[in-house]
Amino acid sequence: MADGPLYLGFDLSTQQLKAIVVQSDLHVVADANVDFDKDLGSKYGITKGVLVNEDEGEVFAPVALWLESLDLVLQRLQEKNTPMNRIRGISGSCQQHGSVYWSRKAEGLLGALRPEDALVDQLTGAFSHPYAPNWQDHSTQAECDQFDARLGSAERLAEVTGSAAHHRFTGTQIMRLRRKLPDMYAATSRISLVSAFLASIFLGTVAPTDISDACGMNLWDIPANNWSEPLLELTAGKDGVAGLRSRLGEVQQDGGGSMGRISSYFTAKYGFNPNCEVAPFTGDNPATILALPLRPLDAIVSLGTSTTFLMSTPVYKPDPSYHFFNHPTTPGQYMFMLCYKNGGLAREKVRDALPAPQDSDDPWATFNTTALSTPPLSIRSRSDPARLALHFPLPEIVPNISAGTWRYTCNPADGSGLSEAPTDSWPAGTDARAIVESQALSMRLRSQTLVHSPGGGLPAQPRRIYLVGGGSLNPAIAQIMGDVLGGSEGVYKLDVGGNACALGGAYKAVWAFERARGESFDELIGDRWKEDAAIQKVGEGYREGVFEGYGRVLGAFGEMEKRILEVARNT
Repeated sequence: MADGPLYLGFDLSTQQLKAIVVQSDLHVVADANVDFDKDLGSKYGITKGVLVNEDEGEVFAPVALWLESLDLVLQRLQEKNTPMNRIRGISGSCQQHGSVYWSRKAEGLLGALRPEDALVDQLTGAFSHPYAPNWQDHSTQAECDQFDARLGSAERLAEVTGSAAHHRFTGTQIMRLRRKLPDMYAATSRISLVSAFLASIFLGTVAPTDISDACGMNLWDIPANNWSEPLLELTAGKDGVAGLRSRLGEVQQDGGGSMGRISSYFTAKYGFNPNCEVAPFTGDNPATILALPLRPLDAIVSLGTSTTFLMSTPVYKPDPSYHFFNHPTTPGQYMFMLCYKNGGLAREKVRDALPAPQDSDDPWATFNTTALSTPPLSIRSRSDPARLALHFPLPEIVPNISAGTWRYTCNPADGSGLSEAPTDSWPAGTDARAIVESQALSMRLRSQTLVHSPGGGLPAQPRRIYLVGGGSLNPAIAQIMGDVLGGSEGVYKLDVGGNACALGGAYKAVWAFERARGESFDELIGDRWKEDAAIQKVGEGYREGVFEGYGRVLGAFGEMEKRILEVARNT
């Protein structure tokens, strides 16, 4: 591989820009990153990569910050003697939902970049708006209400676009900015998602939107495979659908199709090969599932500050409580995603309520011992009820419940007799296991129609559960996740050094430019991916009897959520 082709993947996240270079065999040969706060924070006045307008709930980033970071990360690759001339293809991952607003000068400026000058100095006039809304923005509640109402209900909106209306989704953001800044909108020639923005810089022309990333806009009609006319009408208002459709441009249907050769700016300044091509960039969540050859029935659980559940599935069964996207590489497949605010924070709060460890420096020692010594659903004898709980230090997304703690019991045989548990009847330490059970039960409840039996007479469940994030290192969490969710082949910790999104982009480039006719992403990457270097089995997964026991109370868990929601609506 000393002289073979290389592939470059990017990850433009909220707080940094990463670049990773891989060989055809997926081996990483170089990497570099720019930390926005550390490297450029004082210049742009940002904190954790963003600016905040608390009065209106706006969270946004300067587009100039990203331009300057791109030059800087490429300089750092050069300083590491990366053979840029061998890079055959480029793709990447970018934070989802954010939008960039191009001026009428954009195409001319992009096509006339001079290698002797910086991107940020040459492209100042390329944008009608200097800022890009960030996924943390929560200024669009009024627009969300109108989006849900436009198609009749949140359920119908989810059927069409894969999701109910959300603050961060691009359609509501465009609608609000059009109203707030009408002169800016009038001066806008194109609107790009962040993924298309970064691809555009490399192409030297405004790039089309990626098919998977388009699903994070509440504007793309997934079943019809086209922009939703009613939602375009709502978003465009008096400015007209034709103008908005022109600004949005086309959607790139082939996730691996070349969009063109790299701009001469990069060949002259950084030594890229003139034949280097650019594949569609996608969103960070779609890129995560590309970081390993995720098969249907495999699931990823990200156990960070928040918790995310991801699956690839051929089944399209949308619901307002979760998200569906088109798969970033495979037509006919979808990406199912659940997002929870109360992930690590909720687990830590329960941990901190327990006695501090006496003989260990591990802050989780007492939590783990307590959780693993507590039987499933805290059933210690035949007469014990099953114990269920919800712990939400923050208002939750799924379900949409305010902050609080609730504890219930039910009959473990069939979930009947659901009732609130008196505080004095809740055994000490029960919450250590219950917090992990509740998070996993919510995932199982909402994904149960998307899984089937992996064979061998086993009940419907994922084939493998892959854990990523800080919680993946915890043995108690790994075991309990497997107890509840199953995993006929076990529970695995996936370790790609925090670079999953950048690697997903790099792998996408490898597939785009080395695939044979009709060869799928999973086939090509699966043949080359060395799982022994990236995964470690950390849990048994499916345990006969235990898994079925959780299944018997799954309905009661859903009923508990409904009761709490009903009380919240009536108060």
